[in-house]
Amino acid sequence: MDYIKVKNKKIKINTLTSFKEKFKSIRFKLDTITEGYFFKKKKGINTYFFCQRVNIYQLDENNKIIRCYLNIKTEKFVFRKRDVRNVLILPSSVNDYFKQGDVIAFYS
Repeated sequence: MDYIKVKNKKIKINTLTSFKEKFKSIRFKLDTITEGYFFKKKKGINTYFFCQRVNIYQLDENNKIIRCYLNIKTEKFVFRKRDVRNVLILPSSVNDYFKQGDVIAFYS
């Protein structure tokens, strides 16, 4: 999984697997993010110490969007849901492209 296509634009996706990578993710990054972050086997997330607004998508095992949280600010919780298997964080500039029920295709 290297990137996804959004409006004929490629957004690089970083897959985070270890605990340290998942914990650090985009915390304390002051520059605006331009890439996405994919958390395997993670159901919920908090945005403490995220220094910018992000879009959070909760996905099932087939990468179908179950819940969308757009333009989430810092210090918020996105609670775990039963049917969620993965979490995807994208920059807030990708606001209205993905909706609930869409399947996200990852390309390499």
